[in-house]
Amino acid sequence: MKRLLIALFCVLSFPVFAQEQTASVHEANKEEEAFNAGELILHHVGDAHEWHFFGEEGEGPHFTLPLPVMAYQPGKGLSVFSSHHLYPEGTVHEGLKLEHETLEAVDGSKVYDLSITKNVASLLLSVVLLIAVFFTVAGGYRKNHGHAPKGVQSFFEPIIIFVRDEVAKKAIGPKYERYLPYLLTIFFFIWFNNLLGLLPGAANLTGNLAVTFLFAFLTLLITTFSSNKYYWSHIFWTPGVPLWLRPIMIPVELIGVISKPFSLMVRLFANVTAGHIIILSFIGLIFIFNDIKIAPLSIAFGLFINVLELLVAILQAYIFTLLTAMYIGGAVEEHHDHDYGIGGDDADAPLHVSGGHAH
Repeated sequence: MKRLLIALFCVLSFPVFAQEQTASVHEANKEEEAFNAGELILHHVGDAHEWHFFGEEGEGPHFTLPLPVMAYQPGKGLSVFSSHHLYPEGTVHEGLKLEHETLEAVDGSKVYDLSITKNVASLLLSVVLLIAVFFTVAGGYRKNHGHAPKGVQSFFEPIIIFVRDEVAKKAIGPKYERYLPYLLTIFFFIWFNNLLGLLPGAANLTGNLAVTFLFAFLTLLITTFSSNKYYWSHIFWTPGVPLWLRPIMIPVELIGVISKPFSLMVRLFANVTAGHIIILSFIGLIFIFNDIKIAPLSIAFGLFINVLELLVAILQAYIFTLLTAMYIGGAVEEHHDHDYGIGGDDADAPLHVSGGHAH
């Protein structure tokens, strides 16, 4: 009788346990398949070994451009192959695999990643675009010499003149011509890549710290090697402050030399990346709430921020170029006594009043 009751209990309770197990598995799968906004955003703003434009493999139409993987391993040599061999992540090919877009060796040995990633491909594309545009502008200058500009030249000429007259001349002074090519290069490179980054599936090149660091480092090198003795005398023996305070000002001024280009690097990186994150966050709200009713509002805010980013694109290029010109101008300016409030040879001359006017 006892065994019969136990068997009956097991038979009656089995459907309940089975239902609970099925529900638990279903909830677990649902959590795994849930939309991960953070992962999507980080995937978009980060670098990758393939250029993904839209869609997911196995889930309808998709377009992904494989990129060359070039990896050097000491003792094993150079490996070159297409990145499609490494996707999905974790796939092993020639002893290599990707973990969070970082190329690693399966055996744990050192790997030097020399691959053409999405950001590198975008960099090369923007360089080709810049060369094509400005060779066209230069050809227009030669062709229309002495005449009104036409075509592409008529669009870019006012911008070039603005950078020359309102940025280079005013911030650097008489020596501006020496630095104008660099200022024009960083202005148009940052502007073009900011705009390219707003296209669907585009790379976040100017939101990459390696790129902003390079321009900031170049600005530091140009500023340092263009500086004159008055620039360094201002740093190591700051005029206009009490004598006892001058030794204290030396480390402060030296920190300022480094912090200026550092601020250039972080400002560009943060502003560009923040714009991408905000746009993707608004679009991601549709999938987070899983409600089509929120779509019009999310898309409206996303489009507004996207249009605002068109202004931010040229504004960040202008700010980076202007501050670079100001740092260079501070390094190359000549010594003037009136800059420090000294006044000149007759600064201590008595004030004469004649006919109601001071002399």
